[in-house]
Amino acid sequence: MALPEHEVHLWRVDLNGLGQDEALWQHVLSPDEAERALRFHFAVDRRRYAISRGVLRTILGSYLTSRPAGIGFSYSKREKPSLSPPHSDSGITFNVSHSGEVTLLAFTRKRDIGVDVEQIGRKSDLEAIARRFFSAHEQEQFFALPAAERGEAFFRCWTRKEAYIKATGDGLSLALSQFDVSIAPGHRDALLATRPDASETARWSMREVSAGAGYVGALCVGGRDWRLRDWTGG
Repeated sequence: MALPEHEVHLWRVDLNGLGQDEALWQHVLSPDEAERALRFHFAVDRRRYAISRGVLRTILGSYLTSRPAGIGFSYSKREKPSLSPPHSDSGITFNVSHSGEVTLLAFTRKRDIGVDVEQIGRKSDLEAIARRFFSAHEQEQFFALPAAERGEAFFRCWTRKEAYIKATGDGLSLALSQFDVSIAPGHRDALLATRPDASETARWSMREVSAGAGYVGALCVGGRDWRLRDWTGG
């Protein structure tokens, strides 16, 4: 497959639809990935990990015209993966997220990128989490909603914030209160403000993406001169 520099490709994978046997994907995993898969206590987690990594390698292998098992990864100090030499010369960047039985994979070239997916309905005190981690503006949006609408709104906000910190590569070292996102459904320009450098906002594109029934997803990409090619089925 071709991956032009001005495109971002987004893939949605139904992990359950790809079967229950993670062994089918073991042949494309690296030795360290196969070892990590075995460390998962629950079989469902081993299966989800093996399939997600196997699909990631398969798609990358198609872009790179390379054997999936021969692709190497490097990791930043915040554990963000990237291609290692010689494949790093391709300029391909990517990010992966999974929740429940859904994995989202995003690919582009020569741009920072982050993607996140969350399954709606986690049994937690969402209002307490919002008070702790959402910015003042996000809390204002959130608590202005009727109680019945706050569950889905919480996960829209959370995925957008996760996509941004994954794109920047800072992970949770970046305080979640240092930037504002919209929690409105379907928003295609969802990064509203960044602090202390307000100009950072214009460097990024953030939008809601399709993740399937019962899930919400968000994508954050460096720059604005790109178009999305979407294989999520949404």
